[in-house]
Order: sequence, then C-alpha cells, then structure tokens
Amino acid sequence: MAWFLGLGIAGVVLLALSFVLDGLLEGLFDGVSVLDGLVDGLLSLPVIAGFTAMFGFSGAIVLGTTGTGALGAALAGVPAGVLTGWFAYRLSRALMDGSSGTAPRDEDLIGVSGSVVTAIPAGGYGEVLVRRAGQPVKLSAKCQVAVARGAEVWVEQALSQSAVSVRPVER
Repeated sequence: MAWFLGLGIAGVVLLALSFVLDGLLEGLFDGVSVLDGLVDGLLSLPVIAGFTAMFGFSGAIVLGTTGTGALGAALAGVPAGVLTGWFAYRLSRALMDGSSGTAPRDEDLIGVSGSVVTAIPAGGYGEVLVRRAGQPVKLSAKCQVAVARGAEVWVEQALSQSAVSVRPVER
C-alpha cells in the first residue's frame, strides 16, 4: 500500500509543481510531433500529475479495502487515473481556448449607456462614466446640447482613446 500512497502523494506534488513550473514539460516536448499532433496536450504536467495521483490513491483504496492484491489495485487504479488525466486535459483545453483574447476597441463603446459625472456644456467637454469590457471607465465627453450631472447618455462616437461623443437619453 505504501507504493500506491507514494504515487498518489507524488502526483499531488507534481500537480503543485505544475503551477510553479508552468509549461516546462510542454517545452521539453515542443519539437516532438507524436502522431501528427493527435496527442497534443496529453503530455502536459497537469495531465500526468492527475493520472499519477488518482492511480496511486485509487490503488491504495482498493488495496486497503479489498483482498485483491497489488495487481487488482493497479487494474482499478489505471481507469481512475486515465479518467482523471482526461478530465485535466479537457479542463486545461477549455481554459486556454475559452476567450478570444482580443482587446476592447474604441468602437465597442458605441451604443453603450453611461452617466454624466461632470456636467457637459453645449459643444464643450465634460466627463461620463461608462463600462468598457465590464470595467467602469471615466472618459471625456462632448455633446451638442448641455447635459446635467447625473443624466443618462448614450455614446454616439469614439473621438479618441479617452474621449467620446454622447447624446442624452430621451425619456
């Protein structure tokens, strides 16, 4: 049972090291093309660590609770390790492919509503608070008509990185 527990503990330590040594094992196998990329990502540290930990702990549980012996414990630990390794692979792929990675653009502000922070004089500049990519951003704002502080406005045009043209919301 000590061998299986040792493998389980080694897998957990390897998983912890995978956070610290992120990408080290992937860098070692970067130039190797195995089956034309069929197993791409399967030789990652989290996958190997998940397999090793689950194989060891499952083997120890089976060995401690049944009388099957080391061979039976290993036969029970392999499917559990493979399932955990597959789950780690799918989870890491989902995390890496989850977002587009594109930065928000000025054009993304068009049509967004905001509120006036500093009153906007007719034809002059004031300040508005809008949300860009979910974050509140204070921008300089220009409007053709005077807009009081606290009024709701819509962004019509992005004038620059820090300035927009707005129009008041009609109610």
